[in-house]
Amino acid sequence: MVTYALDASAVLRYLDDEAGSERVAEIIKSHLDGSCKAIISAIHWGEIAGVTCKTRGRSTMDLVLARLEDFGLDIVPVSAERAVRAALIKVHRRVPYADAFGVELADSFDHVLVTADFDLKPAGKDVKIEFLPSK
Repeated sequence: MVTYALDASAVLRYLDDEAGSERVAEIIKSHLDGSCKAIISAIHWGEIAGVTCKTRGRSTMDLVLARLEDFGLDIVPVSAERAVRAALIKVHRRVPYADAFGVELADSFDHVLVTADFDLKPAGKDVKIEFLPSK
């Protein structure tokens, strides 16, 4: 069974009904019917919270996070070991640190990272990344 690691950019595209939102919706539906698994790093979960709070306010952020929780996405916690692996990915693959957590999930567990963040192109040669269409 395929496991998709959604990053913040993918989920935000879904929430904002932007380019690629249909693909993320498809992954979530497949996750709900048990034909795949969808996960997200706690770092990206926090990024979604922060962006949503900043753009739409705290009450909307709470509603959005509750809606996402209803989907049963596994939120992968950050351990000290994962933080170090992400730091090394940042250094060696030259990607932003928060984004490195998505790459780390794909790399460590052979998952497919789903992203709209083209800053991750340098990591694409080493891990499975599905890039959503540009806006």
